[in-house]
Amino acid sequence: MSPILRFTLSILLLVAVSPHALAQEASSWPRPSTPSVLPRPDFHFKGNVGRTIEDSDPAQFPQPVEAPDGAPNIVLILLDDAGYGQFSTFGGGIESPTMDALAEEGLRFTRFHTTALCSPTRASLITGRNHHSASSGVIGEAATGYDGYTSIIPKSAGTIGEVLRQNGYMTAWIGKNHNTPAWEISAAGPYDRWANGLGFDYFYGFNAGDMNHWNPILYENRNLVPASDDPDYYMTTDFADKAIAWVRKVKSIAPEKPFFLYVATGATHSPHQAPAEWIEPYEGKFDEGWDAYREHTLARQKELGVTPQNTDLTERSAGLPAWNTLNDDQKRLYSRMMEVFAGFGAITDHEMGRIVDAVKALPDAENTIFIYIAGDNGSSAEGGLEGSLNENLFFNGFPETWQENIKAIDELGGPKHFNHFPSAWAHAMDTPFQWTKQVASHFGGTRNPMIISWPGRIADGGAVRSQFTHTIDIVPTLYEIIGITPPLELNGVPQKPIEGVSFADTLLNADAPEHRTKQYFELLGNRGMYQDGWMASAPASAPWIPVRETYDPDAQVWELYNVNEDFSQAHDVAADNPEKLRELQDLWWAEAARYQVLPLDGRAVERLNAEAMGRPVLSGDATSFTYYPGQVGLAADASPRVLNKSWTITANIELPEENANGMIVTQGGLVGGYGLYLRDGVPTFVYNYLALDRPTIAGDEPLPPGKVTLEVDFDYHGANGEMGAGATVTMKANGAEIATGEIARTIPIQMSLGEGLDIGTDVGSAVDFTYDLPFTFTGEIEDVTFKLE
Repeated sequence: MSPILRFTLSILLLVAVSPHALAQEASSWPRPSTPSVLPRPDFHFKGNVGRTIEDSDPAQFPQPVEAPDGAPNIVLILLDDAGYGQFSTFGGGIESPTMDALAEEGLRFTRFHTTALCSPTRASLITGRNHHSASSGVIGEAATGYDGYTSIIPKSAGTIGEVLRQNGYMTAWIGKNHNTPAWEISAAGPYDRWANGLGFDYFYGFNAGDMNHWNPILYENRNLVPASDDPDYYMTTDFADKAIAWVRKVKSIAPEKPFFLYVATGATHSPHQAPAEWIEPYEGKFDEGWDAYREHTLARQKELGVTPQNTDLTERSAGLPAWNTLNDDQKRLYSRMMEVFAGFGAITDHEMGRIVDAVKALPDAENTIFIYIAGDNGSSAEGGLEGSLNENLFFNGFPETWQENIKAIDELGGPKHFNHFPSAWAHAMDTPFQWTKQVASHFGGTRNPMIISWPGRIADGGAVRSQFTHTIDIVPTLYEIIGITPPLELNGVPQKPIEGVSFADTLLNADAPEHRTKQYFELLGNRGMYQDGWMASAPASAPWIPVRETYDPDAQVWELYNVNEDFSQAHDVAADNPEKLRELQDLWWAEAARYQVLPLDGRAVERLNAEAMGRPVLSGDATSFTYYPGQVGLAADASPRVLNKSWTITANIELPEENANGMIVTQGGLVGGYGLYLRDGVPTFVYNYLALDRPTIAGDEPLPPGKVTLEVDFDYHGANGEMGAGATVTMKANGAEIATGEIARTIPIQMSLGEGLDIGTDVGSAVDFTYDLPFTFTGEIEDVTFKLE
């Protein structure tokens, strides 16, 4: 063949291949080299095997799987409930030196998107699939029995943890796990959907949506972590300590192996709790209020280049009050709530900085990718219009008043309250956008800051990237960078296609094309559709309204924004572009059918009652449960379902000769629950009604030493499905009545947040403030039996 003909054929072949193949040819990343079926086949000796070793080839052991050549370490940090305009790195009022430093050496992504809620975003983040495709269309505590909403990540949507683990990575997950079905969080398992089962060799954190930062219930792998006796204990600091210890340990043991460290803080989700020394620097910083904060923040954002210069500030979302309409006491309370929140955010970024510094001190720090995502959704408006001392009130459908909350102004941020700032501050944290967490139709719910640093590869540190990206794009981006073939089969299960699209080329090229040209959004009926610079938006309900009217998708009002020109969604152009709006509406329905979004469900807190929703329970139809000493930290959804019904507790105990004190049984804690305990031998039952009231029924005199059968009869007054009615409590000792009392109201929907059942001690927060944790029972407990009607 002549050289001219050979050259001509080569050109024809290049023209025939796909643009994607051409892009791969020119890519800076390694070609995928890992198997498409995982795990790899079992080892088989390929040499000659004779009758003895003398006439056999030398033995060969199966070697540990090695990651692709040059595979980087990965540190993925995900904060909770944080807005675009919250931290200083993106123009906000909360100092974030760790983000600042990473942004200076790396890149800030200004059009990165989440799903508007925690579990859905987290499922997308670790699977690379849309949240409904990962059966995580809502948090597990509100799951329903439809394909997109079970909260059970399907085996066909394998996680990046599992894929990297089987391709030579060491993997760890530190912090919040909100992707395990709530009814599977107990010693009975199953464990295949805990963090370890999702591909992470090491886990340290909590299995819930939120957690008390002073008295958390934590797990190390599958084991309950004993409560700390450090009077200065703080959960985020603990998480940083564990992350640092793990990464140092594994790199000391296996210095050539790369690691994947996923750190998911419980901050800045409620409760807004922080040490006083972190709150103090922000005193007086927010006295101008949320409206002025939004104006100042947008000005800073323009100066930093994280919003275009022509960005307009959106109007205050409908229903939120103007700061100048508040009285002086409201301003004083709400300013303090924001100061607490600012300190909460500041210490969180500080602790993430300790992790970053520890990783950078390792020998191969230059080949480490840091991905820092400030929020799994926009800032949370679930504190209601007047703020909250107890977010569980919101989840039970009850508003709070500033007149009551101001009484605790000096205790905010401490261990006595599960506090949350008012909704208008959340809106301010989402500057310059409309709306907040939950509202997937607008960028206030879905646009979050993302910073990526890779000291060894990113050349234009301090730059900004404006390509439209989404949480589902993280997994394929990392796969491309590492050289991972997305498996077609994982652990025997055929895999759904990865639905994200890699944006790896943007790390090296500011002018790289925008690969995500369309993306649907849906959360609790709030809907959005993005395509080629246009965004159609249909909000459903204000996120600060817990109980919502009947949802009718046909009654939703759609808005339309040209977000290539209108960064903040400030100008609705639906009336001028009806054909474009109809096009995006039709596309939304098509995407909804494709990705398991249907059926739509606009309910909110009504879905939190597991029994009413029919979610599974490991105990099946049992109505009698007997527990023994050592049963502690039993998750709420694995505990007896005692809401809105009558029940009895029978405890067989033995009292010591003196000092008869301690918890016999408790469920819940600070934000709601009950406890049966002895104080100086006197049997006491307390019912914590959402921290609003703690009616207490106690005996008149101490019980005698020795064996006693102590019984509590909880006679619920509601009938015909009535929720939250009162009850009569009768206490008996050895069959004789010793106390009785009335409880005017009971918890209707959700007992507590992140806390369940304990026998013989109290491992979480206290159900009342009359005893010191852990309040371990000083006598002996034979057993404790619940009987439910």
